[in-house]
Amino acid sequence: MTPSLSKQEKVKAIVAILDELYPEVPIPLDHKDPYTLLVAVLLSAQCTDERANQITPKLFARADNPYDMVMLSIDEIKEIIKPCGLSPMKSKGIWHLSDMIIKQHNGQVPADFKALEAMPGVGHKTASVVMAQAFGIPAFPVDTHIHRLMYRWGLSNGKSVEQTERDAKRLFPKEKWNDLHLQIIYYGREYCPARGFSLDKCIITRQYGRKSFINEVLKAQSKKKK
Repeated sequence: MTPSLSKQEKVKAIVAILDELYPEVPIPLDHKDPYTLLVAVLLSAQCTDERANQITPKLFARADNPYDMVMLSIDEIKEIIKPCGLSPMKSKGIWHLSDMIIKQHNGQVPADFKALEAMPGVGHKTASVVMAQAFGIPAFPVDTHIHRLMYRWGLSNGKSVEQTERDAKRLFPKEKWNDLHLQIIYYGREYCPARGFSLDKCIITRQYGRKSFINEVLKAQSKKKK
């Protein structure tokens, strides 16, 4: 742990480590355009990206644009996406947002936060992912990994994802947001998981983490050894 660094120096050091570990930042959800990304993000809620990527080819073989999607019934969509979970809600969301894209946006996904968030099943996080990954507009979607790591690294208080997003946007350079939110997700999965966390493996937490969190981990480790 490096206690003498200012928050900005800590942020710079963390960004440097993430850039070294993840110089390439592939988008985890398979898609070919803003519409298929929007649907994939909606499907991935409460579901892994891997599972979503197994289901989207089946759905997109039937409908990979809003015009074909509304030709399917909500029940047909529900049947295809069932393995992703929450299929009754997600199928309605996909059908109705497709209808809205046709009627209100000439069949094109709008590059606009307000318009996206007005769609059924699309919250702020989903809109942020689409804005960042489909349109390259700076956004900082906060998922459970980012929320957890920002707290562990002492960069946010962990009280709400809204606060975590505000802190991330304040601390990290805007031009880095789109890469960083993915780099932090990849780092969280690989080095800093919710379960089975190891201080030895997580170099960022070990060097720059919140003192109280590190002390908790060390205490738990010493109990195990006894």
